[in-house]
Parts: sequence; structure tokens; C-alpha cells
Amino acid sequence: MILNEETIRLILGLKIRSSRADKGISLTELAQQTGVSVSYLNEIEKGKKHPKPSKIALIADALDVPYDQLVSLEIDKKLLAVARLLSSEVMKELPLEHFGIDTSTLVDVFATAPAKFGAFVNTLIEIARSRDISVEQFYFDALRSYQEMRENYFGDLEQLASGFIEDKNIDCSSDNLLKQLEKILLTDYSIVVKYTLQQHESFKQLRSLYDFNNKELLINADLSIEQKAFVLAKEIGFQLLNIENRSYTSAWVKAESFDAVLNNFRTSYFAGALLVSCDQLIEDMEGFFAQRKWSAERLNAIMRQYMATPEVFMYRLTSILPKFFGLNQLFFLKFDLDKSETEVHLSKELHLSGLHNPHASFMNEHYCNRWISIWLLNDLENAPEEQWISGIQRSSYVDSTNEYLLFSVARRSQNQKSTVSIGLLINATLAQKVKFLNDETIPRRLVNITCERCRLSDCEVRGAEPKIYLQQQQQEQLMIAIQEYLTK
Repeated sequence: MILNEETIRLILGLKIRSSRADKGISLTELAQQTGVSVSYLNEIEKGKKHPKPSKIALIADALDVPYDQLVSLEIDKKLLAVARLLSSEVMKELPLEHFGIDTSTLVDVFATAPAKFGAFVNTLIEIARSRDISVEQFYFDALRSYQEMRENYFGDLEQLASGFIEDKNIDCSSDNLLKQLEKILLTDYSIVVKYTLQQHESFKQLRSLYDFNNKELLINADLSIEQKAFVLAKEIGFQLLNIENRSYTSAWVKAESFDAVLNNFRTSYFAGALLVSCDQLIEDMEGFFAQRKWSAERLNAIMRQYMATPEVFMYRLTSILPKFFGLNQLFFLKFDLDKSETEVHLSKELHLSGLHNPHASFMNEHYCNRWISIWLLNDLENAPEEQWISGIQRSSYVDSTNEYLLFSVARRSQNQKSTVSIGLLINATLAQKVKFLNDETIPRRLVNITCERCRLSDCEVRGAEPKIYLQQQQQEQLMIAIQEYLTK
């Protein structure tokens, strides 16, 4: 076990705290006996300070513990699990500081019940291994939790984007937007934009690649104008925020750290805020929600005002609706269906104010075909490429009191179909804000999470048998029979 300087401080603090607790001595009493202030002793126990040998000697005498025992790297069995955790790769991968947690706080919790907490941490590690959860997946899951904690609204990036638009006099609805962004990258950051990435056989699946050696941003020419605008805006975000720990490709090849994943998100957020103005979006959605009738045409018209893809537009709503409309009980989903596949998969999700249904937590199961997110994909067959279609649904969940108003936009490109959806929990706030909520033309459906877990026997679009539901029923019946037998 390799112990760095920080870990040695933490272990010393734990030893002192453990010995003090064993002797029933308070921090105040220890301070009186040693002449060391309570605040400094507290810093020592939390691993933030490493005292001089003379002070360690005073503490050892007061606790009636040998000096060598406190400073030795040998650790008793009770604290061994703590030391292993602190020196493990797991601690290096945990982005604690971004969640307002420092290592000493974690150690403080750990020291209270080291055996139980150690077992808990080891259990989480084993679950991750058994589910084949990679470090990269852990980073992305941590990022999603980070966003959800802040209701996916980041005021500093909103202000940065609006200030940048004003400073550079950018017209984001102009057909000349690409030229404006290209010029800013060239004049402000000496970055040359080239639409030649598709000429490299190895990079055809990428949208962009930043060549930092030659200061060239290579973009796939086959992208739509909205996708190109996003790539340019995102690169401006990297430069404006002076970010070095970053990905140089549009799609992750390998996520090296949580900071890199977070930086990628922040620049994407900046790009979305630049292309879809917060103030304009609030005004547009207020007018849209004020309608008495649902209109897909009106929603499409609003989206076309912005130089942004439907995905960027819908994702922007997850930031604006909670902050400015009070609609924070929502989820965002993106489903993809590649031409080479027959089953859809959930590629992106975000849940604000709790884990809503549906969500991606089931391996090799069939998502409910009653969701508009799924069946809207079938309607894309008659739609032109690079065009989108919109739809709406009121979804009630089997064995749940929750009902959601679900907006979906489906799009077909060369290689895949996809839908992006926002689900808003139907409650008093939504009823007040969205005047077309009770429009009778909005389809209502009873839905579930996956076919394998659904008890509905008359579903006309079932994609698989309810094997998991049946297994659960058998288990419950067995438990009832056991309980009845023991009661008698």
C-alpha cells in the first residue's frame, strides 16, 4: 500500500481521533492538556494539518499512547480499511470537490464506523465490477448527478454566452453565423477551420477534431449547418474558458478524468447558450405554453428560429424550464436506432428532482413501445432526411400515480434515427403554466418501463414476454405462502 503525504496526514488524524475516543477525552480537554488550540487539533484530526514532532509528542503523552505508534506507518486492523481506501485508485477517481465534499469530510464519516462504512464502499466497488461499470461510465454518471444537483442551470456560463454575443455583435439567427464564428476563432485565437475531416478514412465517424499542434479545427463537411455551428461555438468555449484538460474530438475516445468530462460539458453548455438565447427562449416558450391547443407546427416553427439541432434546443429546455417556469420535475431522454440494429437504446438521459420513469437501468430489455419516444421513430420513414417531426403524449405509468406530459422530436439522418424527449410531471404548476394541457387531441396512454417488467396482458405492441414480472410474482406468492404457513 503506497501512502502519499496527504494520506499520511489523514491516517495520523484518524489515529489521534481514535485514541481520543477510546480514552473518552474531548477536544477541549485534549487542548487543555497539550496547550494546542481546539481549532488546530481539529485540523490535525481531519488530516488538514501535520503538526511538528514536538506537538505530536505532547498529544501522545496526553493520550498515553507511544509516540512511535502515532507516527508509525503501521496501522491497526480497525483503520486498515480506511487506509486502503484513501490510498486506492478509487479515491483518485471520485470527484468529491465538485460535490462540495473534501477528503477529510469523508474520513470523518469513515472514522465514526470504519467497519460498516468500509463494507459499504467495498460493496459499491463490487457492484461496479459485477455490472462492468467502467471508470468512464462512472465519470459520466457523476457528471449527470452534478447537473441534477444544480437543476442543470449554470448562471456563469449563461452570462458568459450573453456577454460574448453582445461583445462580438453576433446574430445567432443569421445564415452568416458560421462565417462569424470562423472569423472569431481565426482572429482571436489563431485557429484555422477546415471542413476536411471526412477525407481521413480513420476519422469518418467523428464530427470534429482539434489539431492543437497546427491550431486547426477539422470539421466533417457532411454535418448540417446547425451541427457545424455547435462545433464552432464549443471550440470558442474551450478557448474563452482557457481549458487545457479537454477532449480534442467530438466523440469521446477515452475520458481521462472527471475534470475533462466536466470541461467538455461546460463548453457544450456554453455552445447551447450561445446558439439558443436564454431570454429569447423564455419569451418563445411563454407564448407557446399560452396556447389553448397543442400545435406541433408551432413548436417546429420555434425550433427553426434557432441555428441549433432539435437535440440542442430540447436540452436547453432542461435548463430554462426549472429556473424560469418552476417546472423542475422533468426528465430528458435521447433514443437512437442505428440502421444496423433492430432495438433502440437510450443514449442520453437527465432527471431533475428525482429519478423519473423511464430511465436507463435495464440491460437487454425492450423499452415500452407505447412511449411516443419509441413509436415516433416509426413515423420517420415518410419524413425527408435531416428533417424532424414532433409529437406529444400524456403518459400514465402502470402501478404509479405519476403522469407526464411528454414532448418528443424525431429525426432521421444517414446512419440512424433518433428521438429527443422532455417529460414534465403533471401537477398544479404545470396545469397553471401550460394552457393546452387538457387539449383532447393529445393522446393518452398507459405505459411502463420495459416489456419484461410489464403486467399488462392486452398490450398490442408488446416487444417481449413479461418474464421478469412473472418471476417477481412467483417470488411474492412464495413469500405469502411462507408467511401464511408460519402464522398458522
